[in-house]
Amino acid sequence: MRITAKQVLTAQAVVVGGLALVLLVREMPGIMREIRIWRMVGLGTGSRPPR
Repeated sequence: MRITAKQVLTAQAVVVGGLALVLLVREMPGIMREIRIWRMVGLGTGSRPPR
């Protein structure tokens, strides 16, 4: 059985994508906390009424 370069690249892409997904899921609570802090200090996106 021979493994082609395309199969190796596909396997690498799957591994890297899976690791990226795991990292994103692990960091999600911290990301949500940061977004809340940014909104509290007025750095959030979106329109807000003029002062």
